[in-house]
Amino acid sequence: MAVTRRDLLMHVLVALFGMGSWVSVNSLWVELPVVVKELPEGWNLPAFLTVLIALGNIGPLAVTLSHRFCPPGRVSEPWLIRSVQALSLVSAGFLAGFWDRRVLVAGEERSVPYLLLGFLLALGCCTSNVTFLPFMYSFPQQFVRSFFIGQGLSALLPCVLALGQGVGRLECRNGTWGNHSEPHYLQENFPASSYFWGLFCFLGVSALAFLLLLVLRGRNKEEEQGEGPTQQGDGGSEDSYPLKSPEEEQPQEPPDASNRGQRFWTARNVYLLALLGLSNALTNGILPSVQTYSCLPYGPDAYHLSVVLSNIANPAACFIAMCALCRSSLVLGVIMAVGMIFGGYLMFLAALSPCPPLVGSLAGVVLVILCWTLFLGLLSYLKVVIGSLLHEAGHSALLWCGAVIQMGSLVGALLMFPMVSIYHLFQSGRDCQDNCPL
Repeated sequence: MAVTRRDLLMHVLVALFGMGSWVSVNSLWVELPVVVKELPEGWNLPAFLTVLIALGNIGPLAVTLSHRFCPPGRVSEPWLIRSVQALSLVSAGFLAGFWDRRVLVAGEERSVPYLLLGFLLALGCCTSNVTFLPFMYSFPQQFVRSFFIGQGLSALLPCVLALGQGVGRLECRNGTWGNHSEPHYLQENFPASSYFWGLFCFLGVSALAFLLLLVLRGRNKEEEQGEGPTQQGDGGSEDSYPLKSPEEEQPQEPPDASNRGQRFWTARNVYLLALLGLSNALTNGILPSVQTYSCLPYGPDAYHLSVVLSNIANPAACFIAMCALCRSSLVLGVIMAVGMIFGGYLMFLAALSPCPPLVGSLAGVVLVILCWTLFLGLLSYLKVVIGSLLHEAGHSALLWCGAVIQMGSLVGALLMFPMVSIYHLFQSGRDCQDNCPL
């Protein structure tokens, strides 16, 4: 069936709305090479940031408990989403103006404004998983896939902005890569404050898209009420289904909550949630913690291409899911297994850093870029498919979907934090130096 202009507009707005979910935390990570040169914590800042993101989980915990114990209809998801967006916008604005300010704490300078505002941005991102995604139940299923495209953009757009800024550019002076030359880091094209104003603009676009979605949803409901049931049945497509709000759906559900829970907690849904949690632990926690160790031994270009192409693979996988939605549990398990094979190879490279196999060769560069792209592409497709399938199970299923996404990401990050930042099990290479035996 042909896509109407209104449908296309809705898909674009949903993607822009989803883009605001994790764009803040992704921007903080991407901009780290710039801010660590100015802030007193130095390269200990990633460890602080990991802890702050973990503390941000008090947001989804509070929302989940509210859904569990408050009467139906008392928790307004649009109001929660507006609150999250307002908190993120205000925090991003203050971050752009005060990120480099220092405060004396116990006789030492600390970047208290950056850490505090970083925590507030992480709080908004973590809470978005249990507010933005359940809100998508009020739209037909295919819009959930557009939402995941937006989440892919939340990783891609900060990378593109950082590439324009020139993050991580260096020159090897007084020699070549093989002769122990010294790295010289080039000045960025614009400062970190401008980058954070770019983050503010991303969040503003996402908030505006949400407001327009509410307006269009209201107009669609008015038109459906005016057309009557006979005209609604003519289309036969998902787009012809009436839009609904979660609050309106809840009173129509069966009063027996235990029966509802039993219908949701089937073996298939538990299996889907397990795949979802494992895939997010790998893509949002475990592998990103060692991406530098797996890529930088092959050079800064390999690292930047891996980051950019893998983030392009994310929305590309979402587009594929819109055309071909796999419903086979066996095939989904195979996709998970193949993705884990690529992830295992990347972990193998990180463990052997700074001298992984094929270092210094074009084959090694191509292989690491290809593995990162296929790893994130496959698991991104898996997450979109599972989100679409859970959409069919109801509003509470999407709430659990968001909670499992957040829990998997948290477990993955907490699992890798001591290995990377405390026990230092991974060793990084030095720029412009290659001491690996041929």
